[in-house]
Amino acid sequence: MTDYAEEQRNELEAIESIYPDSFTVLSENPISFTITVTSDAGENGETVETLLKFTYVEKYPDEPPLWEIQSQENLEDRDLQEILTLLQQQAEENLGMVMIFTLVTAVQEKLNEIVDAIKTRQEEDKRQKEKEAEEAEKKAFQGTVVTIENFLAWKATFEQEISEIRKKRQKEEEQAGKTKLTGKQLFETDHNLDTSDIQFLEDTGNSVEVDESLFQDMEDLDLDEDDPDFDPLEMGSDED
Repeated sequence: MTDYAEEQRNELEAIESIYPDSFTVLSENPISFTITVTSDAGENGETVETLLKFTYVEKYPDEPPLWEIQSQENLEDRDLQEILTLLQQQAEENLGMVMIFTLVTAVQEKLNEIVDAIKTRQEEDKRQKEKEAEEAEKKAFQGTVVTIENFLAWKATFEQEISEIRKKRQKEEEQAGKTKLTGKQLFETDHNLDTSDIQFLEDTGNSVEVDESLFQDMEDLDLDEDDPDFDPLEMGSDED
């Protein structure tokens, strides 16, 4: 007859010696304890971790122990589900034998795989970002590829802009034409213009300066002013 209690005590002592810094007993009846499992450090020092809780059932190891994940670091929900599935598989394969060390070792290997996967994802993300940056730079250098669709769209936009510019220019020219008045329109719109010359004379004192020297020799001219047939226009004629 199997002494389950003795097998459980013996395994508990062995587990405590193997994981002295990460093993903690929670209760004696039933025997319950936790083991912290941490992955090896990745290339950039990244790690993942989980805190596993095990509880012996009465007929362990002929029956699998109870387990649960109490906490975790840097693990996704998908990772946690894979760990629980792994524990179930390992427990079924090791029924009849003490299995805590085997279960913890399997989880340890799984965490290392997860770290490697994180490294792979990071490298893929880096390559993807570099590829996107290269494509963006290439696209900016080459410009937009002309197709029938984008050419027609550009043409419609261009014609619309030209039409708006022409309308604006025409409106400005019309407004400029309306404000340019003729001389007659200026006098009709401003009645002060017809008195401007008079106002100018008044401002100068009604005085006009005359150069008398222009008329000093007029007495010497032989003008037949008394002749009724005198015509000043014939004075310079040589035909007589």
